[in-house]
Amino acid sequence: MSSTMVRQEMPTFTMDAYDPKTGHFTTVSSDDYKGKWTVVCFYPADFTFVCPTEIAAMNAKYDEFQELGVELLAVSVDTKFSHKIFAETEPILKGLKLMMGADNNQEVSRAFGVLAEEEGVAMRGRFLFNPDGVCVAQEVQADSVGRNVHEFLRQIQAWQHATKTGEVCPAGWRPGKKTLPVQTDAEKLTGHVGDYITIDEIMS
Repeated sequence: MSSTMVRQEMPTFTMDAYDPKTGHFTTVSSDDYKGKWTVVCFYPADFTFVCPTEIAAMNAKYDEFQELGVELLAVSVDTKFSHKIFAETEPILKGLKLMMGADNNQEVSRAFGVLAEEEGVAMRGRFLFNPDGVCVAQEVQADSVGRNVHEFLRQIQAWQHATKTGEVCPAGWRPGKKTLPVQTDAEKLTGHVGDYITIDEIMS
């Protein structure tokens, strides 16, 4: 199992999928996401407990992801048939728009380094890829605690800003807050970041 996907290119894959926007089965591949900001979000299984809350939270922010030009792909080792029934019967998933990848041979989960081999399911792994297909952020955790979509959106905004401007973003950065101009004042800032930005500004 790979320890990290960060700074690596998106693994090549093709798999069945269910598209709840159309109500039809389809196929997705890594080629579909070339040149785009992309989130690949693994979850353990359909018809569980924390998983539908995470999917629903991502779906509730679907339009914001789209405004940022971000494609979303949710993946578990369930079949496309399971995804379809799950999306149609779980009340919290009403109006679901997220593409659901069916990694039932477990190859994609393994390629991303999130397959729990002994259980045959994917861990909660969420990966952000830039338009060059390189992973710039990942979060992987165990089953019992769901992830925070608000924080993830903040990270995407920060990564997009840093990629566009070459500036670097301090802890908790949000649009409109100070960045660190190390690309022009690296020597001046070295050892003196606190003269430029305060902890109160960081935490506000």
